[in-house]
Amino acid sequence: MGELVFVGLGLYDDRDISLRGLEEVKSADDVFLELYTNFLPGFSLERFAEICGKVPRAVSRTELEENGGKIILDAAKQGKAVLLVPGDPFVATTHVALRLEAAKHGVKTRIIHGSSIVSAVSGISGLHNYKFGRSVTIPFQENYSELPYEVISQNQALGLHTLCFLDINVEQRRFLSVSEALKMLLKIEEKKKKGVVTCDAIAIGIARAGSPNQTVKADYVRVLLKHDFGAPPYSIIFPGKLHFMEAEALMYFAGAPADIRRLVE
Repeated sequence: MGELVFVGLGLYDDRDISLRGLEEVKSADDVFLELYTNFLPGFSLERFAEICGKVPRAVSRTELEENGGKIILDAAKQGKAVLLVPGDPFVATTHVALRLEAAKHGVKTRIIHGSSIVSAVSGISGLHNYKFGRSVTIPFQENYSELPYEVISQNQALGLHTLCFLDINVEQRRFLSVSEALKMLLKIEEKKKKGVVTCDAIAIGIARAGSPNQTVKADYVRVLLKHDFGAPPYSIIFPGKLHFMEAEALMYFAGAPADIRRLVE
């Protein structure tokens, strides 16, 4: 019986994979690649193939989720299979099912971690990672949900920051923008009236985390609605109570207004 190795690709391009991850790819019998759980703006399949000496087989959401990853499991039963995943393999929980299925078939699994937006936002924004509460995805309008608003509300009640992933559909080249996400939250605010996401609230928009031209902007929601964040992918942070050093970091590194100090506790 062979094994299945989940390898993280990191945040931006074909060079973000770790040396250990690259070694796993080079020694694999079969290499698979999924690019639907996240978007790597600078990733080139051609360059990656040159680096590792193999051309990964792209797998779709249907093959992995609806078909149970059969093509990957079959390969792993015969030898060493590698599945390349954007970011860190299990930050997107969709692949847990595949790992469980592998275990049920007696296939050994291993994980080679990669950089993730979950850890990167702390460095980008200057916010302390241990002060983040539950994270949440803000979906496209057709999948309307009030859950993101409620999660932000719950975290703020505890003084915690909220990381919001903005919905994507890589296959259709659709990416929920910071402005679109904020407008949806403002509409929920009109209904709930909890004062959680208002035009005068502070938020932090992030685009293309991990890239050479990443963008981070902390400001009032009313300002972020009009700010041009450039190309995707995007995420938003709603800060809770701030340490004085967090407030300074947001001012120096994210252009936050000086009165962000009002959030310092």
